[in-house]
Amino acid sequence: MDVKNTFLQGELEEEVYMIQPPGFNSSTHPKAVCRLKKPLYGLKQAPRAWHSKITQYLHQIGFRMSKSDNSLYIRSDSTSSIVIILYVDDLVIGGENLVEINKVKSLLSDKFEMTDMKELHYFLGIEVIRTPAGIMISQRHYILNLLYKFGMTKCKSAATPLDRNLKLDANSGTKACEPTQYRQLIGSLIYLTITRPDLSYPVGLLSQFMQTPRDTHLDCAKRVLRYVSGTMDCGILYKTAMPIRLVGYTDADWAGYKADRRSTSGFVFSLGSGAISWSSKKQPTVALSSTEAEYRSAAVAACEAVWLKRILKDLGVPIKDPTSLYCDNMSSIYLARNPVFHARTKHIEVHYHFIRERVLAGDVDLQHISTNLQTADIFTKALGADKLWQFMTDLGLTIPDLPSLRGSTEDTTQ
Repeated sequence: MDVKNTFLQGELEEEVYMIQPPGFNSSTHPKAVCRLKKPLYGLKQAPRAWHSKITQYLHQIGFRMSKSDNSLYIRSDSTSSIVIILYVDDLVIGGENLVEINKVKSLLSDKFEMTDMKELHYFLGIEVIRTPAGIMISQRHYILNLLYKFGMTKCKSAATPLDRNLKLDANSGTKACEPTQYRQLIGSLIYLTITRPDLSYPVGLLSQFMQTPRDTHLDCAKRVLRYVSGTMDCGILYKTAMPIRLVGYTDADWAGYKADRRSTSGFVFSLGSGAISWSSKKQPTVALSSTEAEYRSAAVAACEAVWLKRILKDLGVPIKDPTSLYCDNMSSIYLARNPVFHARTKHIEVHYHFIRERVLAGDVDLQHISTNLQTADIFTKALGADKLWQFMTDLGLTIPDLPSLRGSTEDTTQ
């Protein structure tokens, strides 16, 4: 559903005045101002006023806001459950009872002027494709526009987004490049990571050089575009009839950044088949050992696991069993399972010991996995083609036409 004139439907709680609009001249009171009765587009209070208005009405018709996500609304009874996801003026409605969904749509249309967009196929640049195997999400149309915008529609495909032996820093390259073009390209690639977890690490790496990019950084960004052009049909497939089981992987690349020697944390969670949540982020401080780096990464993943379980509970899918979280570092696993104070870890910030509490409480089960099977590796370092495709399959990404990519060159030029 799409709401028309969204911000004009809110109610202002504050007194807001504006100058007389152009074309309106009051001869009796030329210096008079107008008091707003409704929010206007561009007014800072407009988004909040609209959110309060729609939330109040959804409460009236039986919906409750999720405590874990303020854009999620749920209505459950003995016969059915309906979910609404709100994004400014767009509403996505889901449920198993089509009759009840139509009733909700009718109630919303009576209160607000809306357009019924029918079955969900395209939302915020994300394509939703229904197949007999399940539901796939991708951004193929967005990729086509991206390649056209940066003149890469006829570029040669690359097998991987980054060279495996590449080491970048702020001084890489011989000359500076146009920063505006580089920032636009990286910003566009960041939005692409919504459905492409395989791009999280390379885009995160390149986004560190937005201030003063150089020619080497731009070449690497174009290399990512070449990889994207060869995998534009790739998307995450959520298969039908799969058991619902929340599983996570966590990993860290110790002192992977050349400039400041900080580590990269990465995690991913899947629910039955495809990935539903992932992250690749540089740690805020330097880790003194690989154990410390892995322990910090596992703590961040544990926080995400707790949040995901709360969201699933709101959706009527409670996960009672401990969430399996796989890590390839035995020392960090022992550290999380052992509540005894360790002198060598007394410098680690207190909030990272959150995972120790979750393990002892039985919410998270930290288990060991071989490095060769560690799916989260894709979020912490550049990988070769074979391992990259293996982990992409584990993430639920469909990878079309792999043989054509195997012959792609590994150079970084267009």
